[in-house]
Amino acid sequence: MPVVDGLQYGNWSEKIFRQMRAGGIDAVHVTITYHETFRETVLNIEAWNRRFERFPDLIFQGFTAEDITRAKATGRTAIFFGSQNPSCIEDDIGLVEVLHRLGLRFMQLTYNNQSLLATGCYEDDDTGLTRMGTAVVAEMNRVGLVVDMSHSGERSTLEAIEHSTRPIAITHANPHVWHAAPRNKSETVLRALSQTGGMLGFSLYPHHLAHGGACTRAEFCEMVARAAEAYGVASLGIGSDLCQDQPDSIVEWMRTGRWTKTVDYGEGSADAPGFPPMPDWFATNADFPNIAAGLRQIGFSPEEVAALMGGNWARFFEVSFGAETSPLAQVAE
Repeated sequence: MPVVDGLQYGNWSEKIFRQMRAGGIDAVHVTITYHETFRETVLNIEAWNRRFERFPDLIFQGFTAEDITRAKATGRTAIFFGSQNPSCIEDDIGLVEVLHRLGLRFMQLTYNNQSLLATGCYEDDDTGLTRMGTAVVAEMNRVGLVVDMSHSGERSTLEAIEHSTRPIAITHANPHVWHAAPRNKSETVLRALSQTGGMLGFSLYPHHLAHGGACTRAEFCEMVARAAEAYGVASLGIGSDLCQDQPDSIVEWMRTGRWTKTVDYGEGSADAPGFPPMPDWFATNADFPNIAAGLRQIGFSPEEVAALMGGNWARFFEVSFGAETSPLAQVAE
């Protein structure tokens, strides 16, 4: 089965793309936008187009699940676009389809704060999906754009699961019971996610790990094993949240954007405002085989390791990216 990472946001370079190949990664969902407007997001897509032109032997843009198979067959990595905030659609539901046609395949309804669509995990009062949020979820379902609730509050996430006619994703988070970070997810959410065919990508971002960057591979894999016992292997994958080679100025943009004049430290603090140090067993894309080795060591079968390392994501991509077929569309065909 392929190796698929459910979320990364690196300081993209030839070095990183070659490390993806060294790590055997066939597909990656990459963040192309946070607080950017639609036009700014298009500029980011232009930058990715130039990367595809410069490194065609290493990467290409993915649009469908079949591109994962093509990547594996040609020794390259398929890059799938995602947004960690709905700022890219501004206040225009029509931009959902436009961005999907440009290759966007995941969009978070919130990034920590209240948005026009839902409530982020850092707000005191989670009011759930807004009227626009409900409409946008329906439109995302129609065109084949995955609803991602990684940075959303509890009620908003549960309502997204309820209202979505397709399985949703939490692309990068861990169980809250293992590590009580605001971004990690409750047993209630993870149970609802797995029961509806959704996907959880386990995060290796240190703020989401027990003991932070000192988390051992055995501790991480033990957490995966406990989640598999509780929710089943089929709903689980890796969403590393790897921010490789990014300068600390980027984490300030991620947390603060343009919404405040003060510094927001998010999961960090004034004493540690930048990116936290990664675990020594997972520092770059070349380290993906370390995860698979740890999963085997903890007792997962070869088939389960293959599913966790990418098979489950590949199946999820297959059912998620195509447009819904309506009776009217069938008549038109």
